[in-house]
Amino acid sequence: MAAAALPTRVSPTGLVVVQPLRRRYCAGCRRGPVAMLVLEDAAPRCLDCADLGHLVFLPRGDTALTRRSREESGLSAVVVRFNRRKGRYERQGVLVEEAALVRAEERCLADAEARRRRRARDARRRAALDARFAQAFAAEILRLLPGCPPERAHGIAAHASLRGSGRVGRSAAGRALSETAVVSAVVASVRHLDTPYDRLLMSGVPRREARRQIMADVEIRIRTWREGGAGVGGGNGDGAGDGVAAGSASGIPLEVRGGTGQDLRSTAGS
Repeated sequence: MAAAALPTRVSPTGLVVVQPLRRRYCAGCRRGPVAMLVLEDAAPRCLDCADLGHLVFLPRGDTALTRRSREESGLSAVVVRFNRRKGRYERQGVLVEEAALVRAEERCLADAEARRRRRARDARRRAALDARFAQAFAAEILRLLPGCPPERAHGIAAHASLRGSGRVGRSAAGRALSETAVVSAVVASVRHLDTPYDRLLMSGVPRREARRQIMADVEIRIRTWREGGAGVGGGNGDGAGDGVAAGSASGIPLEVRGGTGQDLRSTAGS
């Protein structure tokens, strides 16, 4: 995927500085390649030429320190870098005045214990919410696919709903427990554990072709579970179809089965 155009110097959130992926040289002093640049008049400028060279870089990761550093700094900038896989610019940190960073660090040290206790409370609260959501997700799996073994349903729910994973259970549809999202999570599990899909990938078979080869086995397993059966082949991860003839299961939503031709990696959370 080609990189998007460099963001301009000023955005709604303030000044923007870019960490370029390619070798870039300053249009003003001709120095380079530069580690950070600012786009001015459609030309890259180094931090010194952009009058930002006196600022220090604070990497992302400490929210309180970042917020307080920007509060203390008369001049600051957001540092971004393009993520080719996601096709967007992502924050890497901020540039702030060195004195402002020192003052922010002192503020953070002064209330570090209070913030630690608050983080612990928040973590317990999120863990409780996540546990309730995973239970609800598993219950929905068993409602839609009553033949799915309960322990398998709970394992699928825990995997799909892991916070920060980006899997289908954390999507808007997953949080709403939509049928497509729930079945997609089950399809992803069946694909990896009950078919030779992973072995096909390891042997060099293209992902789309591997999915085509195992689609019938996945459909049969989902249909069996939907109808309340015990499943095909025992679900031991060596399924490889277990000699099951190819078939078509009407119980799998079209977008999950791949009938639309869309990329199923994101749809099924694998």
